[in-house]
Parts: sequence; C-alpha cells; structure tokens
Amino acid sequence: MSKRTLTTESGAPVADNQNSATAGVGGPLLVQDQQLLEKLARFNRERIPERVVHARGSAAYGYFEVTDDVTAYTSAAFLNTVGKKTETFLRFSTVADSLGGADAVRDPRGFALKFYTEEGNYDLVGNNTPVFFIKDPIKFPDFIHSQKRDPFTGKQEPDNVWDFWAHAPEATHQITWLMGDRGIPASYRHMNGYGSHTYQWTNAQGEAFFVKYHFKTNQGIRCLSSEQAAEIVGSDANSHQTDLLQAIERGVNPSWTLYVQIMPAAEAADYRFNPFDLTKVWPHGDYPLQRVGRLVLDRNPDNVFAEVEQSAFSPNNFVPGITASPDKMLQGRLFAYADAQRYRLGVNHTLLPVNAPKATTAQNYGRDGVMALRNGSRHDKNYEPNSYQGPVETGLALGAPKAVSGYTGTHEAPAHTKDDDFFQAGELYRLMSEAEKQRLVANIAGGLSQVTLEDVIEKNLAHFHAADADYGKRVEEAVRALRDA
Repeated sequence: MSKRTLTTESGAPVADNQNSATAGVGGPLLVQDQQLLEKLARFNRERIPERVVHARGSAAYGYFEVTDDVTAYTSAAFLNTVGKKTETFLRFSTVADSLGGADAVRDPRGFALKFYTEEGNYDLVGNNTPVFFIKDPIKFPDFIHSQKRDPFTGKQEPDNVWDFWAHAPEATHQITWLMGDRGIPASYRHMNGYGSHTYQWTNAQGEAFFVKYHFKTNQGIRCLSSEQAAEIVGSDANSHQTDLLQAIERGVNPSWTLYVQIMPAAEAADYRFNPFDLTKVWPHGDYPLQRVGRLVLDRNPDNVFAEVEQSAFSPNNFVPGITASPDKMLQGRLFAYADAQRYRLGVNHTLLPVNAPKATTAQNYGRDGVMALRNGSRHDKNYEPNSYQGPVETGLALGAPKAVSGYTGTHEAPAHTKDDDFFQAGELYRLMSEAEKQRLVANIAGGLSQVTLEDVIEKNLAHFHAADADYGKRVEEAVRALRDA
C-alpha cells in the first residue's frame, strides 16, 4: 500500500524530514528551513501551561566558584579569576512525564543551569547523560511524541517507543546509557550533569576552542534498580524533590566539580568522530578532563511556582567568550527553548525575578506585550539608533567567527572516520561489569518484548548486534525468552 505524502501545515510536500537545512555540509542551520521552524514552533505550543518536556522539575539557588585558570581558552568574565563566585540557579527535571509524574523513573534527567554573570545571564541546558537519542532537531518532535502518552491509550506504549528507536539507529548509544545502571538516579544530588552539546569558547586573543562540560557530583554516583525505583515510587512519588529540599534545609549543600574537554577548533574537521554529533562522546584519552570550578547549591526557592515553574532557560543566552558550535541539535534548541517560554510565560518572561539578570541590568528597546513591567517613560525612545541617551551596541562579537561554505539545502552530517551509529554504544557496553550487562539486557528486554510488530523487534535487535555481538546475542535471547513464556 502506497503511503501518503508528508506535507507542511500549508499543504506543501516535504522533501526531507530527517535532515535540517544547513549552510553547507556540517554548517549552521538556516532560518529559511520552514519545515524545521514550523515543526519546532508548533511542537512548543502543544501543551499549556506545563512544559512539553522537562515538565516535572526541582530547583535550587547556589553559586559557582572558579578554582582553575581557564583564561587561555575563554574571555568570559565570570571565569576570569580564580576564586571568583557567581550566583546560579539549577533546575533538575525528568523528561518524558507530565508535571504529575513520579521522580524515580527510568528517564534522562534535565540539568539546566543559569549563571547570573556580570555580563548577563548564561544558560547551560544539559542532561545527566553526555549524549542524546538523536542528532538533528527536525526529528525531536517525532521522538518526544513516541515517548509521551499515546493519544488513544493515554499511556506510554512500548510499540511507539521502540518503533521510533527501530528507525533511529543513532539512538543505540543513549539507549545503552538509559537502560543501564545510571538510568534511574537515586537522587538529583547523586548524579552527574553534562552540557551534552559541544560549545565554542573564544579567548581574549580571538582563538577558538570547542568544549564539552562535565559536572561531576561530589556526593558520589548512586542509582536505583528497577525494583528499588518501583518501591520508592509507590511510597513517595516526590522522592527526588523531597531529598533535594531536605538536604539543603539541613545545611547538607550538594556540590559538583566542573570539568571541561577542550578541542582546538582546527582539530575538529579531522577528528575521528563528528565532534558536533550529540549522539557521540569525545573519549577522555583524546581530550582529557580539565578542572574549572565548583558548583554548590545552598538555598531552596521560597515559591515553587514563581521560581521553578516560571524559570526559563535558553541555550541562546550566551556571554562574551562563549558561543554556539555547529552542533545541529544545539542550533535547533537556540530557537526552540526560548520560543517555548515565550508561549508558556509570555514575551516578558525575562523580567520575572528568577529569569532577570542579577549582577547587571538588561538594557534594550523591548516594549509592551502581555504583563509588561518595563515600558519606558516619555523620555525613553523605543528605537535604535537614536540621537538620545539610549543603549548602544558594542561592536564586539561574542566569539570567533566560523567559516561556512557549500550549497544551502538539507544535508546529512559530514562523515568522520568512526562516525557509525554503533561503535560508541559497543564501547560503553564493553566497559560494563558482568552484573551491569545483565541488568542492562533485562531492562531492554522488558520493554522490547512487549512490542507488537515483529519487524520493529528485529530492527532494534540488529542495532544491538551491530554495537557488539555479545550485546546483541544476549538481548535477543532475553527477548525471545520473555515472548515465549
């Protein structure tokens, strides 16, 4: 049976729904990509008032203290002096469930950090895993739809979850993370945080470096088995929120040590993995961790709605010395995150106390809109340039410029020597102990065995076989045993 043609909202046929349009192969995204912007904009408006993803969250205030000199790599003012402290706000979250969901579930955790720097707010939006399921933002709405509640049954369906993954072999690496021992953290305090994406740092001399952020928990990694998590959910669905709140109230302030991996920009093109692929890590043997500072949480919000639910993060909130890389998922989120908050909270959400700069004052020509708090007076102009005393541009770029070339259009990411979808998933599997492998296989088989379509099962099994022969064999045997029982 022939399939219907996929179209835009206006009815135009879609030529490519797998790859966003870029300025040349591996270049940044193009704002003319109507299919990408339409999908992301519509997706952001599907639910009110809670977030479509990362709806269930907990947060706390704290500070970041620089412990090591990184001025050779970035000119960011909040990182320019050892001992310097910057106020922060960190929001943790689950991803797939709604605001009323439970904390102790098998799901990635959001790790969204706002630095209130003297040059403006810097938002670092990441997860508790260094990788993600997909590498192109045009697939994000489809991915989340497959993981959320089915529109007919009203619950998460293994058929939907594994059907999407069957058609997304690049998800194999993140699936191995999620279904492994770190898939259910014991608390927000006992997990790492990662920037996940690749970012660009630029130093005072204009030299560019690509970086990845790693926040290592100083409380130690602690995780839950599926059985332990089920018991906790039954007794306290708010277990992570309870733990974070009570720890800080007792004065047991959780902390993380920030490390970065640093790649000179000139090395990116010939690196064995695509350094801008969110489904890949940079092995530490290639780019070792370098310590930067310490993050401490020491104050609970006074009002969860005002400060946690109304907190808004955008990876587009950069400061001088830190900018975006050509990471396609990051590029898509530069638009999508801020747009989601403009829809949820209104165009003036940046004026709310939790979102407003604290170490400086916002000065621009934004006016009016719903719940506007800053409209200006008769002496203030709402246009620029002007002949009065309004704020003016600096002429200084946030970071080093990036060269682009090639033809516009939808392109697959450029292939590097080790850029298959399975190598790193296999490497992760081979690092696991025998007990960890057994639990990983059991977690995968528990969901995959419930899938209705045999073809979907076979496609997923092929991904695990491609990652590692033993990995695939064990998963296949476990799935068959459960289906034959």
